[in-house]
Amino acid sequence: MARRRIYPSETQNGPVEKLHTPLDLPRILNAFLSMLQTEGLEPISMRKIADFLGVKAASLYYHVKDKEHLIYLMGEKIRSEVELPGLELDWREGLRIWACNFRDTLKLYRDSVQIMNATFAPSPHRLAHIEFLYRVFAQQGFPDPQIPWYSSMLKTYVLGFVDEENRMLERSRRRQEDAEASEDSAFSSLPEEKYPHLVRLAEYTASTDFDNEFAGGLQVLLDGFEAQLKAKK
Repeated sequence: MARRRIYPSETQNGPVEKLHTPLDLPRILNAFLSMLQTEGLEPISMRKIADFLGVKAASLYYHVKDKEHLIYLMGEKIRSEVELPGLELDWREGLRIWACNFRDTLKLYRDSVQIMNATFAPSPHRLAHIEFLYRVFAQQGFPDPQIPWYSSMLKTYVLGFVDEENRMLERSRRRQEDAEASEDSAFSSLPEEKYPHLVRLAEYTASTDFDNEFAGGLQVLLDGFEAQLKAKK
């Protein structure tokens, strides 16, 4: 007859110590995520993760190969949270929603762009996103040679924008001041005879209206795709 596991409870001497939580992959990944949000990607090491979990570093390798493996898993987690639009949508609207969903998800995690750029393995969620983009372009009639190129351009736009957005926000937090006002002043104080356009456009150069900037750049990109499609027909 199998033994029944007995869970600790209150005793006359007080509460019994809680049972040890088994080490498994979800627990390791949660620790990695917690450290990522507080410290950033670069300082994290397998030893630090082990210390965070209160275990020996060697015990981690039963579940994960190394830090790169954790980065791969984190990349898959991020991709899994990006909702894919329905294929019944207009092609431009579908790509716009995908790009916005991708950006919104990337912003949830610190150093998310570095994580996405660090892995190139053909993982399931990575392949699902590539397939979605290829299908949208193909169904609209874009030439086959252009489909991978345009898909990559759209992905790169989102990653590049979020990377710059996060850098500016982080710099603002470090300075504990309004970065926009600081940069506006830096540009507007330049010698006007030497940099007339920089001085005149200072308030726009230092703007941090990220939502409108992202939407505007995305529209320009989609307009370019559409113009190329019409030129081929």
